[in-house]
Amino acid sequence: MALVLNEEEEMLRDAAKGFLADKAPVAALRKLRDEDDALGWSRALWQEMADMGWTGILVPEEYGGIDYGMVGAGLICEEMGRNLTASPFLGTAMMAVTALRAGSDEQKAKWLPNIAEGKSIIAIAVDEGVKHEPSKTALQAEAHGNGYRLNGEKSYIIDGFDADALIVAARTSGEPGDEAGISLFIVEKETDGLSSSRTKLLDSRNYAHNVFENVDVAGDALIGTLDDGFGLLESVLNIGRTGLAAEMLGASQQSFDMTMEYLKERKQFGEIVGTFQGLQHRSAHLYSEIELVKSAVLKALQMFAEAPAMSGASAALAKAKAGEVAILAANEAVQMHGGIGMTDEFDMGLYMKRIRAAQELLGDYAFNANRLAILRGF
Repeated sequence: MALVLNEEEEMLRDAAKGFLADKAPVAALRKLRDEDDALGWSRALWQEMADMGWTGILVPEEYGGIDYGMVGAGLICEEMGRNLTASPFLGTAMMAVTALRAGSDEQKAKWLPNIAEGKSIIAIAVDEGVKHEPSKTALQAEAHGNGYRLNGEKSYIIDGFDADALIVAARTSGEPGDEAGISLFIVEKETDGLSSSRTKLLDSRNYAHNVFENVDVAGDALIGTLDDGFGLLESVLNIGRTGLAAEMLGASQQSFDMTMEYLKERKQFGEIVGTFQGLQHRSAHLYSEIELVKSAVLKALQMFAEAPAMSGASAALAKAKAGEVAILAANEAVQMHGGIGMTDEFDMGLYMKRIRAAQELLGDYAFNANRLAILRGF
């Protein structure tokens, strides 16, 4: 498939651009940050997204969604990156929906319509340390009665604070580091023994840290196959990695655009600084790198429909390259703006902070570069 958008996709992108610029600009994130909002995003905005069909963009039509596909979801993520929009779109509408599509008929009937209608927030609980290493899952799920008993902790859960349920990666056999022996369970927030606290990172978003202390779930809480959930987990994480890559692409483009506008206005020694050859060379290099990311992200989004077996490699490539270039874009923007680039009154510092966090989430450059090498047989 050609690396261009069709007419329908361009219309979706334009609609997302206009809606988010109006309803969820950077000023909205500032307001949430300054008020130290415990949730970290707006429920009213989320409902408006549901009314537009975004929350059901990957939900099958039989469950109330529009099943548009990953290219559409990625375009929304890209515009969210441009505006630093905080919402549970990545964790719920993309990652959780992907997991639930592999669930039982009962699980799909219970949760997917509610997600499509904006009524339920579901987060993916996978990481247990400061680095993303899903194969090192240690949280234990032992057979207990007619179900399972979970013990352990999960950290940095995207959109996990006050989520209605968590999809939890747990170890049902083997040892941490083994891909075999990982299973996925859906755990509702009111379950006894489950406690949650928020972790606020530098990007002004709230992540959850959850403790599982003798948390009992029924047998029908299992999603997919016992001991064989790593493949499904990887599919879910690849969706998330590509969504984050698209978001970082949007943040990179906005950082670049803001910088170009500044270079056209700022004067030094009586000259517009954009006429300085050194800055022109740096700008041209950054522009070229962003164009590469556009191709990598769009191809990764397309691969989920074109060649699902290759989507993991494409997701790793997109996440690694988008993270590398986003950091370059933020660094260059701050430097070219000079001292004001990191002042709180100026938006550029907020973009840098979000990019730094997004680059680490679901695997940093090194993790995804290594993942790509492994998937390509090196």
